[in-house]
Amino acid sequence: MDKDNRDDFTFAKLSDLKLPVTFRISQLEGTRPHKSVSEVLDNPELKFHGAQSSTLSDLYVTCQLVADNKPLTIPFRTSFKTFKTNYIWNEWVTLPIRYCDLPLNSQITFTVWDIGGPRTAVPVGGSTFRLFGKKWTLRRGKHRLLLWAGQEADGSMDTKTPSKLGTRDEMGRLEKLVKKYERGDLPKSDWLDKMAFRKMEETHAAENAKSESMFLYIDLPRFDFPVIFSEQEAQNAPSTSTPPTTIAQTPVAPVLPPSFATDPHLWAVLDPEMARENPVEDKHRRLVRSHRSSPYDRELKPNAKIRDELGEILGYPPSRPLNSEEKDSIWKFRFYLARDKRGLTKFLKSVTWRDPSEVKQAVEELLPMWTEVDTDDALELLGPGTLDSRVRAFAVKQLNRADDDELMLYLLQLVQALKFESAASDQRSSRSTTSAISYDDSGLTDFLIARGVQNHVLGNRLYWYFMVEVALEDRVVAKMYGRVVFKFLNKILESEGGSERRELMRRQGILVETLAKRARDIRTSKDPRPKKIEKLRSFINDSKNGLINIPPLPLPLNARIEITGINAEKSSVFKSNQFPFLLYFQCTDGSEYPVIFKDGDDMRQDQLVLQLFTLMDQLLRKENLDLKLSPYDVLATGPLQGMMQFIPSKTIAAIVSEHGTLLNYLRASHPDEGSVGTYGVEPGVIDTFVRSCAGYCVVTYLLGVGDRHLDNLLLTPDGHFFHVDFGYILGRDPKPFPPPVKVCKEMVDGMGGAQSTHYARFKNFCFTAFTILRKSANLILNLVALMVDANIPDIKHRDVHEQIQEKFRLDLTEEEAIKHFEALLNETSYFTVVLDRIHDLAQYWRS
Repeated sequence: MDKDNRDDFTFAKLSDLKLPVTFRISQLEGTRPHKSVSEVLDNPELKFHGAQSSTLSDLYVTCQLVADNKPLTIPFRTSFKTFKTNYIWNEWVTLPIRYCDLPLNSQITFTVWDIGGPRTAVPVGGSTFRLFGKKWTLRRGKHRLLLWAGQEADGSMDTKTPSKLGTRDEMGRLEKLVKKYERGDLPKSDWLDKMAFRKMEETHAAENAKSESMFLYIDLPRFDFPVIFSEQEAQNAPSTSTPPTTIAQTPVAPVLPPSFATDPHLWAVLDPEMARENPVEDKHRRLVRSHRSSPYDRELKPNAKIRDELGEILGYPPSRPLNSEEKDSIWKFRFYLARDKRGLTKFLKSVTWRDPSEVKQAVEELLPMWTEVDTDDALELLGPGTLDSRVRAFAVKQLNRADDDELMLYLLQLVQALKFESAASDQRSSRSTTSAISYDDSGLTDFLIARGVQNHVLGNRLYWYFMVEVALEDRVVAKMYGRVVFKFLNKILESEGGSERRELMRRQGILVETLAKRARDIRTSKDPRPKKIEKLRSFINDSKNGLINIPPLPLPLNARIEITGINAEKSSVFKSNQFPFLLYFQCTDGSEYPVIFKDGDDMRQDQLVLQLFTLMDQLLRKENLDLKLSPYDVLATGPLQGMMQFIPSKTIAAIVSEHGTLLNYLRASHPDEGSVGTYGVEPGVIDTFVRSCAGYCVVTYLLGVGDRHLDNLLLTPDGHFFHVDFGYILGRDPKPFPPPVKVCKEMVDGMGGAQSTHYARFKNFCFTAFTILRKSANLILNLVALMVDANIPDIKHRDVHEQIQEKFRLDLTEEEAIKHFEALLNETSYFTVVLDRIHDLAQYWRS
């Protein structure tokens, strides 16, 4: 092909495409009308329809490939899924037919089904989608299919349920333009594209609200070139002299793949009783675990092979379920395992909780004799999966060994674990009285209150964690926490100096409420920022507001610090969306403690991330690795307000704008002209910078922190690098194709480039930190899992275990894990990636 000819067109032939037909069923959009009362009265069976329920019903989609009015495959059905807020399947479907074997008039029929009553399903709507466009090209990318309400998809040639109509709405027009943009047919302009996409999201929401239609979104594979329909050439073409009748008379046997008879997609057999207990297996389990063999089991010891198998099972992450063979093996050697602290959680998973004799032996005989377990296992036992209060009480007893500093690291999760206590007690009435499971109080509430009364700092933090839960919209949970707070405050009053402590807590509440009310007023006012700052300062200076001079009061954010007032002249208002306050609190020791106070923002996600950063920092320090992390204090004082410690620093964007490079900025604050190999900066400052870059590189990778740009990466004059603003975690990111490890070009340049000795040290620190934190993977997994009901956006309704677990790569050996992390670093490095990836990364780091 002549490259100079601009009219040349590159394409691929369908006959060369040997891959199976694949597509993804993405989501359903649009509103489903409820049946009117009169219709339900006329036909009472309608009240069983899924559309009539207050929650989202369990819809599923069936699809089938058809051509020439004949089906080419059997129907495929999406797997069962429960929906919380939207109908999103995100399920890939692979049909047992290759692209090269498709006829030109191939269509896929999609029908969305809902519950129509006992053992019946009704179609929500159907749509027929043509796989080839007008110009014989295979369709690709995202498509929006119109659903014909109440109809099953029609797969005939003149279909009654086409996926598109001649009339196109505004959203259809915009989606066509987006396809052109993604193909590169439209010029790209970053600043304009951002505005356009934002406007399109608003248009999409508005169109959805007023549209009465429903649409099913599907994704087809995007190939590098257009794929044009072409039929395969016959391999054994008969000679021209052969009469045509001969061909017709020769029967050709179809060539079937070897897996045809066993392909599960072709021959799936649905067993409606699969979820129910198999009585044969149940009998087998009871025979295997016969309680008459208990005296023999006490002396039973595994041989070397079984010991290795048990060791492997004990090493499973907390989220991995055990199969029946593994459970039986654990049960068989339960007395042997009682001396292994790692064995308890796995043993409790192997107990059949509906069998009273098993539960009795497990809880009354084995649990008391089990060796003490580690904190990570104790936290797992306090999760939503543990119902028996005696097991939870055992976990509380283990936590009692932790000192106050360690307990402070897990306090946020232990407060959340009270929800699972409440859930267990609420289920008491609905359980059968013969159940062997105990639903009594486990003592977690009393334990937290006792420790909070003993230690003022811990008690202060505990009080504010409770107050956030009391303010939630869920009145049942709020009422439960209200009872706990009432009990906590009464216990404080009974303790020595209790009335003074109670008064301090009341004054803290007044301080927070005063600041929150003023923050709300200033945030919603139309004044320019200088006027807002002036209003804040005059408000602080006004003595009747009680902020300029405060009788000594522990700061809610950190009760170790006693404040005596706010310095009005230094206080300011930031220019971000919510206009948070920067307040300089004066302390009793004469120092100042700067704090950012926000109203209108949910700070519970930031609070969780910083708590986990603090925990990881402690784990690294235990192994004598100080990576100079700056896990600043954060405290949510309500569902939409809170405060955080302010660390004087500059964003990397501001440093680059003012100083050109990070090294120039560090050199301006801490010059050392005589230094060797530290570019004129004090060696200690460069060391701090390298260590903190490595630390944040690893901890942000493990928590899947997203939306990183040069405005939320900060650097202090003495070399402490750190991240702020954690609105996206666990792999969520508003930008496409985010790098897994967050290292920007400015950071690498600040170490002297990718070939410098400092960058080599940076990589080694990363590898060491990753190796150390992998050993505590279960602790981190269990802490995040306890937050599932904490109304944190990125954890709610998501499989958090899976998100974090895949980051730790527990399936690899230590050496393999280091190689894996090095590969991730190299992918991010600006010196080892291919040129087009550099462009993607440069796009990512632009805010």
